[in-house]
Amino acid sequence: MRTVLSTRSKRRLKLTSARLQRRAIFLLGGVVVGGAAVVLALLADQAQLAFAFLLSKSRYAALVVTPLGFAAAVYLTNRYFPNSQGSGIPQAIAARHLTDQKARNSLVSIRIAIGKVILTLFGLLCGASVGREGPTVQVGASIMFALGRFSPRRQPGLILAGAAAGVAAAFNTPLAGIVFGIEEMSRAFETRASSLIIAAVIAAGLTSIALMGNYTYFGSSPAALRNGLDWLAIPVCGVAGGLAGGVFSRILITMARGLPGSVGPAIKRNSLVFALACGFAVAICGLISGDTIYGTGYSQVKTALESGSPLPTDFGLLKFLATTFAAISGIPGGIFAPSLAIGAGIGTNVASLFDGAPIAAIMLLGMVSYFAGVVQAPITAFVIVTEMTDNHAMVVPLMAAALIAHGTSKLICEEGVYHALAKGFVERAESPRDKT
Repeated sequence: MRTVLSTRSKRRLKLTSARLQRRAIFLLGGVVVGGAAVVLALLADQAQLAFAFLLSKSRYAALVVTPLGFAAAVYLTNRYFPNSQGSGIPQAIAARHLTDQKARNSLVSIRIAIGKVILTLFGLLCGASVGREGPTVQVGASIMFALGRFSPRRQPGLILAGAAAGVAAAFNTPLAGIVFGIEEMSRAFETRASSLIIAAVIAAGLTSIALMGNYTYFGSSPAALRNGLDWLAIPVCGVAGGLAGGVFSRILITMARGLPGSVGPAIKRNSLVFALACGFAVAICGLISGDTIYGTGYSQVKTALESGSPLPTDFGLLKFLATTFAAISGIPGGIFAPSLAIGAGIGTNVASLFDGAPIAAIMLLGMVSYFAGVVQAPITAFVIVTEMTDNHAMVVPLMAAALIAHGTSKLICEEGVYHALAKGFVERAESPRDKT
């Protein structure tokens, strides 16, 4: 009898120890991801300030610095940090679907995380219209994957937790981080891992707050729609943002898969020349815009929302073009913040159709519509915009606009950009094993 009890006690102790180890890994990972997100955020701000200082000396410096910077970033990416290009979210999604350790390691690793941080900052330093939030997701997934070596069976859940923690810490939006993990990263609710993922998000969020304070990404916006015709802006923004987001996604997916005929292979063979051309196009957009479309677009949108003043009428279009050229060039950099900036520009244009309408409120509708159109994750879209602006009066209009944009986007692009691009990473990661 004592032997049986002793065996049961040892088994319970072993199970308890394993549970505590798993929880410790998720919590520790959340803290590290939160710290990494803060460091990337602070350095990204400094990189953008440095580029702004360069422009203050000569606006036309962008015609040289931006193209050469794009070419250098693509060279470093291809040579030293393969699979660090683009947003980084498709790589994290793909890593969750892979089962081979080496294949996962080719998409999320400490080496890739380091390269992602360095090259994203380099892109911002050169004026690229990119964000740091997508890269934070890949960095978070890479950190968690590295910690997952202590708990191999939990690696898919750890990658998911790292990605969700990255969003939460990058935007200071813990709820959006959880929703992003469920809706976009996994497309399902994993009951057994949910508490651990939430714990990682909380740890990352608390770390971010401890280091940077409790802030709202785009400030606090009390804007709300009035009764009457203002509510017609919801379907207008939903359709306009959904169409634009669908077009953007279709361009990225088409370029990633390769243009038909001889054009696609030619771009791959001459990737540095193509990056140079994309960088030059971004610089031209910057000059036309009066230097407003470089970087994340964060400062321009925050100022407009807090003051209730419109963005320039050509801001949305030029930011769309600059972000598209940056995204297809092959440099590392996210599309989260630039997408929200593009949406704010669309909202400004829509607001001009409604005399006397609250501009900030319609800008929020444009932001959620375009973002939902790109990622086709409407719940994540309205939650993240609500949390980033601390505006709960607009929850219902934002939900409606996100749903309309989601449906409209699907008319142009059947699948969200992240999951469509993730399929390509899965195929490339598995192909070497298939050939052997």
